[in-house]
Amino acid sequence: MTIKADAEIKVLGFEALSRHLGLVEAERFIALVQREKFDYTQWRQNLFAELSGEEISSQAMAFQRRKQSE
Repeated sequence: MTIKADAEIKVLGFEALSRHLGLVEAERFIALVQREKFDYTQWRQNLFAELSGEEISSQAMAFQRRKQSE
């Protein structure tokens, strides 16, 4: 595993956001994150708090099937 430079991570991240959200919404996302006090670690910990492990697994498998059929 190679460690990517910060600049490369920024480029790859913006490309991923742009690909999935579109350019305008990717820029809006970045603006929202910068504007608000945002604790990514806390957000991630709470993201699936209401779901069981089986529900998370089921949703992940359904997502994978949708991506494969695209």
